[in-house]
Amino acid sequence: MRKVIGVGETIMDIIFQGQQPSAAVPGGSSFNSIISIGRAGLPAVFVGETGQDLVGKRIADFLQENHVKSDFLNMRTDVKSALSLAFLNANNDAEYLFYKQEPQCSADAPHPIVSKGDVIQFGSFYAISQGTREFMRKFLSYANKEDGILYYDLNFRRSHRAELEQLLPIIHENFRLTDVVRGSADDFEIMFDLRDAEAIYRQHIAPYCPIFICTKGGEEITVCTPHQTLRFNVPPVKTVSTIGAGDNFNAGFIYGLFRYGIYKQDLLNLSDEMWGKLIECGRKFAANVCASIHNSIDKDFGEQMKREMM
Repeated sequence: MRKVIGVGETIMDIIFQGQQPSAAVPGGSSFNSIISIGRAGLPAVFVGETGQDLVGKRIADFLQENHVKSDFLNMRTDVKSALSLAFLNANNDAEYLFYKQEPQCSADAPHPIVSKGDVIQFGSFYAISQGTREFMRKFLSYANKEDGILYYDLNFRRSHRAELEQLLPIIHENFRLTDVVRGSADDFEIMFDLRDAEAIYRQHIAPYCPIFICTKGGEEITVCTPHQTLRFNVPPVKTVSTIGAGDNFNAGFIYGLFRYGIYKQDLLNLSDEMWGKLIECGRKFAANVCASIHNSIDKDFGEQMKREMM
């Protein structure tokens, strides 16, 4: 059976509305995605790390509660679990303060077996950190050879802008190992002062990876391939919080790959109609998470997605 493997950091998000904290939610970019994937009924595994403390135990329990295997969650005794403070503004967008140590992972650390059709979703700083680089290179290369679909969410933070020159070779290597790159216009504005999806694709993605999905918050979603550029409108939604919106777009898109039986060899030959269906799955997941203070789709929506998969 096909499965989804999420690889990335874990963090406890403490969310502030006004001057007071309103929720504490386990998070992390790939983590948020894999929780939604588990709730939607797809076989799911998470690879990452946390501290061996009360926060780390809550994160491990949260994975298992949401039907995500945690066998490859390394609970380290030498670090404290990461925390973030997320301050929501008047538009319910978040500004963050992070309290974390650089992730570390041995190149020979155990990882899940990858089978044909599995989807490996990875991204953020975990995918470009020096402490995880050798593991990521080895695992992604292995997953590629096994015909897994590699989906890379760049999720580049402004706090790393000063390190861009040093990080670009690693980002480019990730692009080369990837089947689909997803990034927001904000990511590329921070990196290259560019927001136009076609220019981003032509200058920074196409030399390494054939498929690029660019999101612009509540604006259009653009898909760029060697053959075409497709644009999709985003209907307005009432938001409680935009935390996890991009992560859940990823989860919905991956759900669509399973729902419509799409494998690695199919990606470059998808019809416009099929691209529309995949983008709609991503949009629905993102809209659901924006309607709550939580980082992943709600359980009722997950049950609905399970029924639609049948």
